[in-house]
Amino acid sequence: MTDTRATIHPFRARSFWAAFLLGIAVIAAIDEIVFHQLLQWHHFYDGETPAIGLLTDGLLHAGELAALVAGFFLVLDAHRRGEWSPPLAGAGFLTGLGFFQLWDGTINHKVLGLHQIRYDVDVLPYDIVWVSAAAVLLVAGLAWARQLGRREVTPG
Repeated sequence: MTDTRATIHPFRARSFWAAFLLGIAVIAAIDEIVFHQLLQWHHFYDGETPAIGLLTDGLLHAGELAALVAGFFLVLDAHRRGEWSPPLAGAGFLTGLGFFQLWDGTINHKVLGLHQIRYDVDVLPYDIVWVSAAAVLLVAGLAWARQLGRREVTPG
């Protein structure tokens, strides 16, 4: 019996992008819950009053929930089309985790100055850990996707 399923490059696969979006949503939720709410180290935007900080935290939370819902619908769509691939989803999830964390650590923290990880401490060690962890996640996800691309993963 011949396998008639088509092969998909990882970066064109629905599984990769659905899980990428879920990865962004999950790491944003972890950031929001741990660093914004439990530790209370910062808000999404610390340049104004605490009330504005809470408002921006709420907007971040709404955005991560929207990304989570959209990601789940994309997962369901990939399943419906018979294009779901757990390895591609794993690579996409790791890539999404790393992408958001690296974006937050470089663009939000340093370029735009929306907030820092902590205040009233030497922030350099925190920045190094934050960005290093993000880079490890991003590189791991992209390397996994690249490896899958060489094998031409068949979804299903």
